Amino acid sequence: MKILQINSVCGIRSTGRIAVELADKFMGEGHECRIAYGRENVPEKYRSISYRIGSDRSVNINGLLTRVFDNEGFNAKRETTEFLKWAEKFNPDLLWLHNLHGYYINVEMLFDWIKKRPSMEVRWTLHDCWSFTGHCCHFVRAQCDKWKDGCYGCVLKNRYPQSLFFDNSKNNYDKKRESFTGVNNMSVITPSEWLANLVRQSFLKEYPIEVVHNTINTDVFKPTPSDFRERYGLSDKKIVLGVASAWGISKGLYDFVKLSDILDDTYKIVLVGIPAKLQKKLPKKLLMLERTNNAVELAKIYSAADVFVNPSREETFGLTTLEALSCGVPAIVYKNTACEEVARKYGGLIVEQTCDGLVSGIKSVLKDK
Repeated sequence: MKILQINSVCGIRSTGRIAVELADKFMGEGHECRIAYGRENVPEKYRSISYRIGSDRSVNINGLLTRVFDNEGFNAKRETTEFLKWAEKFNPDLLWLHNLHGYYINVEMLFDWIKKRPSMEVRWTLHDCWSFTGHCCHFVRAQCDKWKDGCYGCVLKNRYPQSLFFDNSKNNYDKKRESFTGVNNMSVITPSEWLANLVRQSFLKEYPIEVVHNTINTDVFKPTPSDFRERYGLSDKKIVLGVASAWGISKGLYDFVKLSDILDDTYKIVLVGIPAKLQKKLPKKLLMLERTNNAVELAKIYSAADVFVNPSREETFGLTTLEALSCGVPAIVYKNTACEEVARKYGGLIVEQTCDGLVSGIKSVLKDK
């Protein structure tokens, strides 16, 4: 069987690692696999099975168009035309979709092609909510439910995929609904029951919905010897760790800033995934590291920590929580999020969505240290 996956990235970050792990599984079963992706670099191991849609230049151009016209997912026509010519030749039996946002593909053209291939099986793993909204990837913090019936007057247009001028959410919603519905032989996969419940209220409810928790490579994410503490002079500190590929308010970044004011100097907050530009704006008492795409290096950082904290309010699973737990680190997550689902199944402490809740949780976990 020929299997084609499409995702914004390949082999890096959470969704990219999920895609290559699926490919490894299928190739181990004797299937032929390819991964089409839109941006950034691919680990050498997977370059032979990858196909890049567009280029850095086209990603930048499509991102700029989105900034102006608020039409993410409906640009990249030339790049998508070339990709679909290649995909037609590859002739997949199974198409497995992941993140289709990221300024690299035209979803209207993609789904027109899909609908012309009614015998092709299609699976779509949703890693966020972008597929059934008119603009945003997450709407919980904004307490918005327009996506249930039809988006308009978007209050989140300044968040990714950011629009600086126009609000095109109504048109985006209508075009997505038209494109994404009516596909023969498609099923939707979500990493949590939390996200599945949202999908059942959206225009994607016509499809079978399966909940499949994300998995990780436990040959990599396991308790790992590390000199991290020595390298950063943290031998006598209690390390409170946070990891994200894209930090912001919803990821709990400023909860960590508040924690740094509350916890005494026996603790050290370490944040991974903070770009250099953002580091300049945050308190220097935080130890901030840029994002790493080296999973082994990340496992070493997890293993060096005393406690992992995931204060994200908008997660569809919370893969970093599972990675930390697999490295033998106790984890703390917020109540009423998809991360709570992970903690209940795999272990972890669930606290109220407040800094007081985090502080109590941290001290409870580390009371014997």
